[in-house]
Amino acid sequence: MQVYDVIIIGGGPGGIGSAVEANIMGMEKILLIEKSDNHSDTIRKFYKDNKRVDKDWKGQQIELEGNVQFFDGTKETTINYFDTLLDEQKIDTQFNCEVEAVEKKEGVFHVQTKQGEFYASNVIVAIGRMGKPNKPSYKIPPSIKSLVNFNIDKCSANDKILVVGGGDSALEYACELSFDNTVTLNYRKSEFTRANPTNVENILRFNGEERLRLRLGTDILSLENEQGKVKVNYDDGYATVYDRVVYAIGGTTPVGFLQSCGIELDENGEPIFDDNYETPIGGLFVAGDIAFNSGGSIAIALNHGYRIVTTILERKKS
Repeated sequence: MQVYDVIIIGGGPGGIGSAVEANIMGMEKILLIEKSDNHSDTIRKFYKDNKRVDKDWKGQQIELEGNVQFFDGTKETTINYFDTLLDEQKIDTQFNCEVEAVEKKEGVFHVQTKQGEFYASNVIVAIGRMGKPNKPSYKIPPSIKSLVNFNIDKCSANDKILVVGGGDSALEYACELSFDNTVTLNYRKSEFTRANPTNVENILRFNGEERLRLRLGTDILSLENEQGKVKVNYDDGYATVYDRVVYAIGGTTPVGFLQSCGIELDENGEPIFDDNYETPIGGLFVAGDIAFNSGGSIAIALNHGYRIVTTILERKKS
């Protein structure tokens, strides 16, 4: 049987960075597994066209440590850059390949997928969080589920739209949609604390120019169907009807998947790992958002990959 030096699960920035670093630093047998039909699925699905992608996300000054460089750009330039990295380094990839379980037997990891089993000395789990977007705690009536979305793919023009959330995606969605629609942005807190300062500046300017409306410091109690539209009931007693509601409230840790990989979780359902991003199972690592919920920081995810590969190679020398 073929045993890879490392199998990377997840084709986002953390996974790509890990694979490329492994190849540049001398590993010969590398496999990148991604359940969707291409790499960077979260960026493709949840980033609007021409979305800014910053190296120093939210003002964090991230010094890239490895061989993979990254610069400010857009959704499109970022995807193109990762295309180039995978092509130039000739990374062995398996797309449309969903991992079901990971188990270590006699020092070798068995990675079970729907397409078959693969084997490796080391495994890096580099999945993101947005693949499983957060959903509201209240029930969404089945009759209006088609009008309640978690990205803006189904939005058209001339609609009355409510965007819910206070992060970068929510603010960017609201600004983008306001060019062709009547938009309200609802955030349960009274000010934006998680978003990039540039996005906060834009949303406040758009609000001041009356291109959209902000409803801050109020939360949603429930949704109802009102004559085929979405009635939103707020906790301040206010209610209004929208053509469509878009939730952009982040993603959750995929607890079930991590457990199927044998990764131990803490009381908050977060993976347990050491300073080298290694779990209590030797040779099993985590990288990217799943490790530190870095909230979209590509530079941090790339650094995770470099540090993990360095750890693996130093261990082989000893």
